[in-house]
Amino acid sequence: MRKSQALAVDTLAATVDELCQTFGAWKTARAVLRAVWRHRQTINQTSNLSNRMRRDIGLPEDLSLDARFSIWDIRF
Repeated sequence: MRKSQALAVDTLAATVDELCQTFGAWKTARAVLRAVWRHRQTINQTSNLSNRMRRDIGLPEDLSLDARFSIWDIRF
């Protein structure tokens, strides 16, 4: 650990102000937006899964997906 690292946690406003002074406002804002976007992408969504995949993981089938044809729906 470096000597310059503080053991006490600063307030959010003080931390953001320090980041803006160190890296600039635009780089800080871009980094915050990138972090928000990454967090948004990590949320699992099942709306785009086919009925076959929904059955495989134990979810109920989506009846609105019956009109779509998928190669996985072919039974041999």
